[in-house]
Amino acid sequence: MFSTLKWKKWGSIFASGALVLSLAACGGSGSTTEVNGESNKQEVSYPEKPFLINAPSGAGGGLDTTARALTKALADTGLVEQSMTVENKPGGGQAVGIADFISQDQKDPYRLILPSVPLLINNLKKEGNSPHSYKDLTPLAQLTKDYGAIVVRADSKYTDLKSLFDDLKKDPSSLTLAGGSAPGSQDHLVAMLPAVKAGVDATKIKYISYDGGGEAMTALIGGNADILATDISGTGEYLKAGKVRVLGVSSPERLQGTYADIPTYKEAGIDAEFTIWRGLFGPKEMPDYAVDYWNKTLTELTQTPEWQKVLETNGWENGYKNSEEFVKFLEEQEVLVQEILESLNMQK
Repeated sequence: MFSTLKWKKWGSIFASGALVLSLAACGGSGSTTEVNGESNKQEVSYPEKPFLINAPSGAGGGLDTTARALTKALADTGLVEQSMTVENKPGGGQAVGIADFISQDQKDPYRLILPSVPLLINNLKKEGNSPHSYKDLTPLAQLTKDYGAIVVRADSKYTDLKSLFDDLKKDPSSLTLAGGSAPGSQDHLVAMLPAVKAGVDATKIKYISYDGGGEAMTALIGGNADILATDISGTGEYLKAGKVRVLGVSSPERLQGTYADIPTYKEAGIDAEFTIWRGLFGPKEMPDYAVDYWNKTLTELTQTPEWQKVLETNGWENGYKNSEEFVKFLEEQEVLVQEILESLNMQK
């Protein structure tokens, strides 16, 4: 009798132990936190709710297009099973959307934002200054890269950057430059960077800002401007139609396809390059497990045929950088933007 009870007792203990081991084996990946100085494993299931992506631009704009292409590719590849909603927050050259994002929960890993270069520019320039920078966010990934371009009409007398800048050095106010953003913003700096490097007094160049690159291109073709500063991907259809000539592009080396014959700034003897990036960020206090998740997921996405098709369809370059690489790049570009603004006396 005693022997039977004893074995039943030990059998119950072994069964309980097996259950504990089984539950531990089924646990998901988690983050490690410190509790009273000791390491304590906390299991985290992420993601398990819908995501909201803030696109700090109007519907149909470049950031909106990128955000929607990203969410579709993540869904099509099955890399993210949760729904992802894009919310447009235009105004202030991205400043309104960025401020709105930063004003909300800084730890919520289900809120994301997709800005571009003005995140840096608006924080560094004197006029229309934004108090927020990339340091108020968690950089997750650079997704795409584009480059600046200096464009003239197809019938312009200028066929290269050297002849253009030679005339501007003689009389900086003799030509009108158009761009799709305010003075001190992205399009303006696309032209000012090589102008300064070429020895032009860029503070005297006549710059007219338009509400977007489309309107600025219309002004150039219509004869209301002599030069256009824009992103190279926005020139493709006009190049193919024979309406414009691109004198130079801010890429480190020549591009391919439609843009293969366009020299870089450096080929024109101007030591300058400028990347127009679009990237994904989380809130400033985003948990490490969420950062790790997006590093893994976005690295996988950029290797899929679905993402390659997105890049090809939109004329974007694959500019993927993971979180750590992106932070380093942002630090470097912040220095470059500051130098350009200082040369224009437009820094804060």
